[in-house]
Amino acid sequence: MATSEGLEALSGLRGALERSSTAERVADALRERIIDGALAPGARLSEEALGQALGVSRNTLREAFRLLGHERLLVHRFNRGVFVAEPELADVVDLYRVRRALELDAVRRADRSPKGAVARVGAAVEEGEAAAGRGDWWGVGTANMRFHQALAALADSPRTDEVVRRLLAELRLVFHAMAAPRDFHVPYVALNRRIHRLLEEGRLEEAAEELSDYFDVAERQLVEAFSEEPEGVGEPDPR
Repeated sequence: MATSEGLEALSGLRGALERSSTAERVADALRERIIDGALAPGARLSEEALGQALGVSRNTLREAFRLLGHERLLVHRFNRGVFVAEPELADVVDLYRVRRALELDAVRRADRSPKGAVARVGAAVEEGEAAAGRGDWWGVGTANMRFHQALAALADSPRTDEVVRRLLAELRLVFHAMAAPRDFHVPYVALNRRIHRLLEEGRLEEAAEELSDYFDVAERQLVEAFSEEPEGVGEPDPR
């Protein structure tokens, strides 16, 4: 049985838990902005401006920054502030290593995925095709993030979903290295459609093979881009 002293000590944690919950929601919002491409590598985050925009305290915001720092999305620079992380070549290689392990496994197990999971992959494909039709290559990149999140969701694993969401935020920062987003994204619009079609037909091993080749080509393109841009990344805003 808990003692009164123990209960009092636990009650003192309530404020910290509430702040943590708010900080996690702020971290989620900032992560989504990174996935959408709205926050570029090297961008400085203003505590004052973000605090006012989100209606949260500076302490809550700093806790959110700390959470995203653990995810390698933000970095704190002494006496300078908090900045969006700038991925390096080694990050590209490691990201694709982990993505292969998670997404390929999810695709191979898609016959056991939740109802509607394959349809959500298709919805992301359609979003990308619509963006391509408008010439919105920024939007195509965002739809591509949704496509891969939907592939991961085929595993029906909350942990996989969480890890892949964080990986994709890092990956979006990597994509800023591509100086010609249209040329980079065009082939993957059709490849995404093909992978979805294979999933619908239950040809899971073929879908996994397509995705594996897809990863090989994309990784090679990004490695080449980073090799040409040793000082950092800087995708022009295609909007």
